[in-house]
Amino acid sequence: TSEQIEHLHRRFKQLSRDQLTIRKENFDSIPDLEFNPIRGKIVDAFFDKRNLRQESDGLADEINFEDFLTIMSYFRPIEMNMDEEQLDRFRKEKLKFLFHMYDSDHDGKITLQEYRNVVEELLSGNPHLEKESARSIADGAMMEAASICVGQMGPDQVYEGITFEDFLKMWQGIDIETKMHVRFLNMEPIAHCY
Repeated sequence: TSEQIEHLHRRFKQLSRDQLTIRKENFDSIPDLEFNPIRGKIVDAFFDKRNLRQESDGLADEINFEDFLTIMSYFRPIEMNMDEEQLDRFRKEKLKFLFHMYDSDHDGKITLQEYRNVVEELLSGNPHLEKESARSIADGAMMEAASICVGQMGPDQVYEGITFEDFLKMWQGIDIETKMHVRFLNMEPIAHCY
């Protein structure tokens, strides 16, 4: 809505310190991100040219308000008047955003190593979990992904990694539409992401 865009514009101005663009270091002022174990991946997602709907690959050095709105549109809540086709497109956009967070080398696949890195980052704050345990969790999840996406594999087969089509299969039945959104709690310009 126009009111939400106004909220986001105030937040953009606050983050950019009234400049025309935001750089990665501007995200250092967001307290909710400070202790998030995948903080770097979240910030990179804002600068990922694939998420900015640009044809090119890599990360942008800075983003303007229009880019900021493009990224925040991934967190738009579901609208009650959406038909099935719109809901499907909406869901795929959100999942593509998440996929890009995992696919750090931008090759269109989430490899075992990329998945291990994310799991290790997510579990890094747990003092009772060793790195080897985190690695085992990632390996098990990747084996499950292979069984969902490829089915029974032969002994000589190697699962190269999760493609976006595989990613869609894995998230089938999970309600991403209502989980990945921005909720405006009050008139303050701070949006909370869930």
